[in-house]
Amino acid sequence: MASRNPPPQEYESDDESYEVLDLTEYARRHHWWNRVFGHSSGPLVEKYSVATQIVIGGVTGWCAGFLFQKVGKLAATAVGGGFLLLQVASHSGYVQIDWKRVEKDVNKAKRQIKKRANKAAPEINNVIEEATEFIKQNIVISSGFVGGFLLGLAS
Repeated sequence: MASRNPPPQEYESDDESYEVLDLTEYARRHHWWNRVFGHSSGPLVEKYSVATQIVIGGVTGWCAGFLFQKVGKLAATAVGGGFLLLQVASHSGYVQIDWKRVEKDVNKAKRQIKKRANKAAPEINNVIEEATEFIKQNIVISSGFVGGFLLGLAS
């Protein structure tokens, strides 16, 4: 039987330079919402009617508000229940809490959070600027979202 291996091909030399794409930097500069709602796609005012924008904003806002409400209640119940159990255990003598150590640890955590927040400030400001620009360009859908969010919280 004959061999089916293709004839050897000459490969290009390794001397050629290739462009390296840093995906982390690309992701920082090109957020997914820029592709959907960004400058290249134009503001939503040009794409949809005012009624459609209000409905889209209202429905998404209601869903976000409803989920926010449910998750908030669950988190509050968990934290409150855990604190209640800890107080009952402390009062019954099962657990003794060193409140000076707790205060020291909380103060240490506050200092670390402040230090990290100061380092992250440029990135946070960039996100805030992008969000503000989006809201300005799409005021109708943004106002529908806020209304729907408040309704979702209330339901």
